[in-house]
Amino acid sequence: MSNVPVAVVTGSNKGIGFAIVRALCKQFPGDVYLTARDPGRGQEAVAKLQEEGLHAFFHQLDIDDLQSIRTLRDFLKEKYGGLNVLVNNAGIAFKVHDTTPFAVQAEVTLKTNFFGTRNVCTELLPLVKPYGRVVNVSSMVSSSALGGCSRDLQQKFRSDTITEDELVELMTKFVEDTKKSVHEKEGWPNTAYGVSKIGVTVLSRIQARMLNENRKGDHILLNACCPGWVRTDMAGPQATKSPDEGAETPVYLALLPSDADGPHGQFVSNKTVRTW
Repeated sequence: MSNVPVAVVTGSNKGIGFAIVRALCKQFPGDVYLTARDPGRGQEAVAKLQEEGLHAFFHQLDIDDLQSIRTLRDFLKEKYGGLNVLVNNAGIAFKVHDTTPFAVQAEVTLKTNFFGTRNVCTELLPLVKPYGRVVNVSSMVSSSALGGCSRDLQQKFRSDTITEDELVELMTKFVEDTKKSVHEKEGWPNTAYGVSKIGVTVLSRIQARMLNENRKGDHILLNACCPGWVRTDMAGPQATKSPDEGAETPVYLALLPSDADGPHGQFVSNKTVRTW
């Protein structure tokens, strides 16, 4: 078992994830793992970094596949005895003009962005070592989507006592409501991506609270963040930030110094804590 610190970035063969890995290769004092669903694409991305003189390791990870998550978990446990930095970046979005029925978009988007991210956390958070850092990449869209929710839903999503089970129930209800075409009547906004990212932000707040209750002395800091509007396959060429600029806030949170006692349980963009 290695005493070397280890960082893992999910969904990191391209876009913001790849830029986060690149920055960590330069700044993190340990092994950095680039992960992707497709081993071919993952190895290609590692080779691209190699050309820049940067050394990342590859491990397969499909966050939609629990077995894939558990294989990574067991690998990290055996090789490193845990993990020091986890960046949950993997996510999907349908294009604005996509004609896929909204109920299908809702189910598919939440399956990855919320339920997949939650499964990664369930399996990997117990492995995070003292002074570890966890970053859940959310989106500013989660704020605007929250504003588009009914007052009742807003209250639930802003609650300081909401449990993970209650959050899962709400996310499941959104998918069910879209299938019955009653989601707007039930107070939901018309954005599956936005709701999935509300889920990620609220999940982060709950997880930080749980760490305070169960592992207070371990000084782990966990936050959600918005990378900004970044030129990627997902956001398109009109976006204002380069992937390297989009990586800045996630990397800042991943590398918070060991004597920092915050931010923790916050929603952060441009390295600034935002009101949720």
